[in-house]
Amino acid sequence: MEALPQYKFITTKEVADLLKVNEKMVYALVSDKGLPATKITGKWLFPRRLVEEWLELNMINGPVQAAVMSSETGRLLLAGSDDPLFQQTLTLFHRKFSETVAFFANVGSMGGLKSLRRGLCHIGVCHLLQDDNQEYNFDFAEQELERTPVFINFSRREQGLLVQRGNPKNIQNVADLGRNDIIMVNRPLGTGTRLLLDYEIAGSDISAAQIKGYTREVSRHIDAGLEVLSGRCDAAPAIRAVAGMLDLDFISLRWERFDLLVSRERFFERGIQNFLGILQEKRFMELAGGYLGYDISQSGKMIFPDNLKRNEP
Repeated sequence: MEALPQYKFITTKEVADLLKVNEKMVYALVSDKGLPATKITGKWLFPRRLVEEWLELNMINGPVQAAVMSSETGRLLLAGSDDPLFQQTLTLFHRKFSETVAFFANVGSMGGLKSLRRGLCHIGVCHLLQDDNQEYNFDFAEQELERTPVFINFSRREQGLLVQRGNPKNIQNVADLGRNDIIMVNRPLGTGTRLLLDYEIAGSDISAAQIKGYTREVSRHIDAGLEVLSGRCDAAPAIRAVAGMLDLDFISLRWERFDLLVSRERFFERGIQNFLGILQEKRFMELAGGYLGYDISQSGKMIFPDNLKRNEP
């Protein structure tokens, strides 16, 4: 049986002294705010380390990186963009490193970047197309973060439009989404896929206002695919992998870079390095080979913007 963690327990009075509140307030924090505690033979005891971590997590206006605990405590927190291969990689990670639980929040690429800034995750998962129509993520990170993070490539993947098998509406490009007989479903604001679609619309002869279903959003690539498969819409922006999974047709728009962003202060933590190491393993490569539309030739490798000096402190 796995050994229980060893904590130093303190009393209600000691917690009250630590938090500078009265003892009655301590009980209220247990019931209302989730202050870690246990009751033994009618007496409340508090694991001091968990109380200190709880205090950090509930800190307001503290240092940006104070909120998230080290990934070496058994919890790895990831936030950002949805991806089926990424989800399979989380499963692979759990099988190999059962002592660590990885939690992923599907909040879109901008959500992942903002979570990294606020210290709410260890790894941000992003694919944000820059205004130069070439690079990804670098400019957004520079604008959002005080210090340039470490950029690790997860994969390159093919983005486009999902359409029904056989393409019965003969959709050829983004401009066709403006036709009266076409209904689409969209991805939320803040996602890299929505950013790409809006970029393509801006470069076409149509406007978003002309597109039926433009304001109807689904949170994941697979949800977009299911809407098309069910016939509830004619097209949806998503990656080619979903077309392969659901036997849909696919209109390619571009290949994009899908990255993992890690703050420099935490990069060498064991939990983070264990996750990044998965990207170099044969099993990961086999998983990627089971999907359409991925290029993993750079997976697990550190990447740099052209204007970033590699020896920057």
